[in-house]
Amino acid sequence: MSLTRLSLQSDETNEPAPAGGGRGRSVIAFLLVVLLAALGYLGYWVQQRLVASEQQAAVMTLKADQATALARQAAERAATAEASARAAAEGRKVAEAETADAHQQADTARQDADTARQEATSAKETAAQAQAEAERIRKKAEAEVTRLEAALGQIAETRRTALGLTMNLGSDYLKFEFDKADLRSEDKELLAKIAGILMTSHDYTISVNGHTDDVGTAEYNQKLSERRAQAVRDYLVKAGLSAEILSVEGHGKSRPLVAGNSDAARAKNRRVELGIVNIQIRYGAQARGGA
Repeated sequence: MSLTRLSLQSDETNEPAPAGGGRGRSVIAFLLVVLLAALGYLGYWVQQRLVASEQQAAVMTLKADQATALARQAAERAATAEASARAAAEGRKVAEAETADAHQQADTARQDADTARQEATSAKETAAQAQAEAERIRKKAEAEVTRLEAALGQIAETRRTALGLTMNLGSDYLKFEFDKADLRSEDKELLAKIAGILMTSHDYTISVNGHTDDVGTAEYNQKLSERRAQAVRDYLVKAGLSAEILSVEGHGKSRPLVAGNSDAARAKNRRVELGIVNIQIRYGAQARGGA
């Protein structure tokens, strides 16, 4: 049965096809071709669209990257600008503080200058007052020295110096015997008168200076001059003068009053001199640069 069925199928196949069936197959084939062509075109179109989409996507990605970079740059510039603005603000605050401090310093300097001018004016006024007072004291001291000069000049030889008076108690007034330092009664009377005049004054010091003639050694005459000066000083204290204003110095034969070795010259050189210095005149001279 199998062989018979196969033969029948083979015979059916070899039979000619009807005419209508051939046209249908042609239409189908044509439609298939058209369909394939359409599918091919559609695939091509889809592929082109995919390529275009990829290109567009790439462009968009590039633009997005560029936009991101620009945004980052803009953010960096914004941060820099903000930092600059912050620094500027801080600088402005510092400048304002420095300006305020400068104004304060300027005000302080002006106040100091005003104070200095006031002090200078006050100092000038004080100096003028002090100068006027010093001049008043000097005139008063000069007047006192003039009074003492006139009073003492009636007792012994008295001469004016830059700082005061010098009294020469030599052979005509205070006679020291040769090689002696003793005071006689008339010498004590003379010294008492001098002490009486000096006690009416004030603001002075007295230096008692002893001298000798040229006979004898320098060492011996030095000691002799000191003894004579000390004798005069002691009697002046006894007569009422303060010991604090009296000083003693011996000069031996180093300062003769007159030159020569005659009896008269030697008698004059055996002497004591009183240096009466007014304190006010002395200090005034020192203040003006005097010695």
